[in-house]
Amino acid sequence: MITRRVALVDPDRVGVGLSVFVGIEAGAHTVEWLDRFSAGVAAMPEVMALYRMAGDIDYLLHVAVSDMAEYDAFYKRLIAVAPMKNVSSRFAMERIKDTTAYPLHNGAFRDRRASEESEEE
Repeated sequence: MITRRVALVDPDRVGVGLSVFVGIEAGAHTVEWLDRFSAGVAAMPEVMALYRMAGDIDYLLHVAVSDMAEYDAFYKRLIAVAPMKNVSSRFAMERIKDTTAYPLHNGAFRDRRASEESEEE
């Protein structure tokens, strides 16, 4: 269940306090395009998350940068990765909730205490 251990840092204190959510419409729907796009975007350290979406956009990126100038430089590198039909950027004005903790549902876990008790009987 645990995929890695990390330290959580304050993005403002490490100089990447501007969060940008970038919606991308693919330039083509081919395996070649997806491979090129995925590899290029995954290599960009500013990209915190990359999701393939259902709906009006094909991909959603969460990007962390210091300011608009840094985002503009990122954007120019991004559009050079693979042809894109459309790129739309949304800038977060305030971080109201930001967590990495998933909600855990009891039904997803077996109760080890119950199995230990039955073994003792």
